[in-house]
Formats: sequence, structure tokens, C-alpha cells
Amino acid sequence: MTYSIALAGKGGTGKTTVCGLFLDYLVKTGKGPILAVDADANSNLNEVLGVEKQVSLGDIREEIAQAELAENSPIPPGMSKQEYADFRFASALVEEDNYDLLVMGRSQGKGCYCSVNDVLREQLNKYYQNYKYLVVDNEAGLEHISRGILPPVDLILLISDCSRRGIQAAGRIAEMINELDLQVKKVFLIVNRAPGGELDGGIQEEIAARKLTLAGVLPQDDLVYQYDLAGKPLIKLPEDSPVKRALGDIIKKLEF
Repeated sequence: MTYSIALAGKGGTGKTTVCGLFLDYLVKTGKGPILAVDADANSNLNEVLGVEKQVSLGDIREEIAQAELAENSPIPPGMSKQEYADFRFASALVEEDNYDLLVMGRSQGKGCYCSVNDVLREQLNKYYQNYKYLVVDNEAGLEHISRGILPPVDLILLISDCSRRGIQAAGRIAEMINELDLQVKKVFLIVNRAPGGELDGGIQEEIAARKLTLAGVLPQDDLVYQYDLAGKPLIKLPEDSPVKRALGDIIKKLEF
């Protein structure tokens, strides 16, 4: 059985950084093979991981949808839409040691995409069952999960920065999870970029008011900023960096 993990949070909280480091920890502790899916519209998980981004699933979805309307369809005669999707999706998978990466890409354009989304759903269901873990970097709106395009999620990690607005945004996402009845087994909060790795009383009160379960706190780590400025993949951070050590401790406590 594949164990599925999704990270969500408002933009600017460091969600993608946490997702990349989370994936790196799983790989280095022998949890592979892992399928990583970048489902954020502002997709840059590949930059955190230091891999080249291939064609996105959104590009392929658009291509297939438009092919049905075009006079000169790129789908060869005698090949079904499903067979063409199989062929094109193979080119979207970035294969690395112990993990593979799929990028969802941009939102769909105008017109009806129901049948194409069905193809996308089928492709992902076919892929993810070959892995021990599915790790998804989501946008705050959880669009791909709520539409059923992505498989059911076992664990959602809400990522917030160390601010009241960040915690409030995480609380709204938690409410959305309940409203959409996503049947998620566990939902936890991780607070990122906390000065000294500590939360002040006001933030703790906000977490309690939003009825969020805190999994742990990640400290402000200047090396993350320096690596980002230099364009270095953040998974190359030293293993003893404060943020990597703290995240490792959190993952151990999650016991999945």
C-alpha cells in the first residue's frame, strides 16, 4: 500500500522548501521508492531538489484537450486518447535515485476538461501504486485533491510561517479539509522560520484557537536564505543544519 502525504499552506511560508527537505529525508533514510508530485500552480519543487523540470501534466492535459478540436491532431491515426496519454505521460516523469518527480503544471484553460481530467486521474493512479510513498506539494486550495485527480491522502501537513496570518491561513485550510470531507487520516501543523526555533505565547494561542495539532517547529535557518540566493538546491544543505535536524525530529515523531 502506498502511503500518501500532502503538504499545503499559503504562498511564502516555505512550503515547497519543507516538501523538498521532507522528500530528501525519506530518500536518505531508505524509504524509497517515492513519487513526488508538484501540484502547486507556482511549481518550483524541482529547483529545491536540483532537477530539470520536464513537460508538465497540465501541458499534456491541454495538448490532449486541444487535439480533439484541431484539424491536424498530434494524436496519430489509430491511437486512442488513452494510448497517447500513456505515451506522453512517460516523458513527464523525471526519474532520480529512489524517487521520481511529476509536475502538475498550470491550471486548465477554457472549455470542458472533464474527460481529460479523468485521463490524468487514471495515469496518476497507475503511477503511484508502484511506490512506497507519494509526497505532494499542494497549493493552499487543495484543488487537485478536492477534484479527486490525486489519490486519497493519508497525512496532510499544513505549513505556516511564524505569524498569526500564517496560522490563520493554516486554520482555514484545515476547515476546508473538513468541509470537503476528504477523509484524511491525520492533519498536522508545522511552523516554519521560527526565531530560535521557539514560538511566542501569541502564536501558541492562535494555534489553540484554530484547533490545530502542532507536529513541530522549524527554526529560522540563514543557510536556507544563502543557498536560495546562490541558486543551490536546498537538499544540499549540510545534514547538521538546524532546519534539517529539526525536520528529521518531526518526521520521526509522526510515525507513519
